[in-house]
Amino acid sequence: MAIKLGMNGKMYYLGSGVRASWGTADADGIHGGAAPGSLVELGNVRDVTLNLEEGEADVTTRANNGWRATEPTLKEGSVEFEMAYDPADTGFAKILGGWLNRTLLPMAILDGDETEVGTMGLWADFKVISFSKGEPLEEGQMVSVTIKPAYSDVAPEWVKVTS
Repeated sequence: MAIKLGMNGKMYYLGSGVRASWGTADADGIHGGAAPGSLVELGNVRDVTLNLEEGEADVTTRANNGWRATEPTLKEGSVEFEMAYDPADTGFAKILGGWLNRTLLPMAILDGDETEVGTMGLWADFKVISFSKGEPLEEGQMVSVTIKPAYSDVAPEWVKVTS
């Protein structure tokens, strides 16, 4: 068993083209294959949090013997991260432009390198929902960013690098 350190996680955006399915889904629903060739690492990030949740429906009946019963409904996700405020950085400009223009950003939030077999994560078209800039007196200027899956021709996928 090998643990993965947060500093080894990677975020990528699609440098060119339109996001397509990562590959065929297996029995567990994980889409496997090689990462797209035009991924660009977003290196100017820290403290990334991938939030994955599901809504819930109350399906309690009298047969539950006094226990509430719940079934999951729609999945939802968000990614929160910080970036150093650096307008000259290409990745920063991509995220800022995504917020300013409401641009669709195809991105992969992975637990490792895109070329490493076994790397997993979320592959989706995102939009920047929040872009907040902080100017602490004794620290560098940082932006806090939240992105969420957006309306797209291809549904978000949990992916795994298999080749």
